[in-house]
Amino acid sequence: MGHTKMANRLENKVAVVTGGNSGIGEDTAALFAEEGARVILMARREAEGREVEARIKASGGDAKFIPCDVGDVESVSDAIELAAKTYGRIDVLFNNAGGGGGGNFPNESDEEWNRVVNVNLTGTFYVSRAVWPHLVEAGAGTVVNMSSLAAQRGFSPRMQDEFGATSASYYAAKAGVDALTRYMAGAGGRHNIRVNCVRPGQILTPGATGGTVKDADGGHHVFEKMFDYAQIVEGPGYPRDVAQLVLFLASAESRFITGEIINVDGGVAAKI
Repeated sequence: MGHTKMANRLENKVAVVTGGNSGIGEDTAALFAEEGARVILMARREAEGREVEARIKASGGDAKFIPCDVGDVESVSDAIELAAKTYGRIDVLFNNAGGGGGGNFPNESDEEWNRVVNVNLTGTFYVSRAVWPHLVEAGAGTVVNMSSLAAQRGFSPRMQDEFGATSASYYAAKAGVDALTRYMAGAGGRHNIRVNCVRPGQILTPGATGGTVKDADGGHHVFEKMFDYAQIVEGPGYPRDVAQLVLFLASAESRFITGEIINVDGGVAAKI
């Protein structure tokens, strides 16, 4: 199948993608590479990360995998130092790494709360803090953070009974990412660093479907009925739908946009 080359929107840019070994991170890393970026993939699962690196290279892109646990400050520091040395600079950061929790308030353990907040919120802070001086040095930069519809969505007792809800820790962590985005955007203004955020809704990823979906080949997940009920546009969405928005926010096409949080959710109507 022929592929029409686009406008090289990230030509000569170096982009760091955390959680780049599957789902939205993998699709965004591939799209960044298609658009001319040299991509540094960071994730915990090394075998998967190396596979994504190899796939991007096989498609003619430039990528390097660096193992990193975003919730471990030393791991982040070492990985970003190596990333900056790899291509000599960093221009773009996509803070994609994160994940949900299984607890239901008030029955969520201390350990689960801390784990979920650590990987989603603290990890975003650790990576952003480590990358920031490199963006300042580059004279400009773009950061895209990963939130979730959970940061904005409320629910009634009936909705919770019928459809369920992810953990309170996940809701709180992603709302924290929203606030951190606004703060970082303010801090970045004087350095020509733009910071925005995406809030996916029903996106079929291996994580959402328990590993049953790759690409757009179907798959089911626990919140499917709720989304089908609440969405304006018929779902589901796919990782590529989010990746296209992240690319826009990372590129000069969005040069006049910062501090924004944009939903990619098919227009979920029930938002509080």
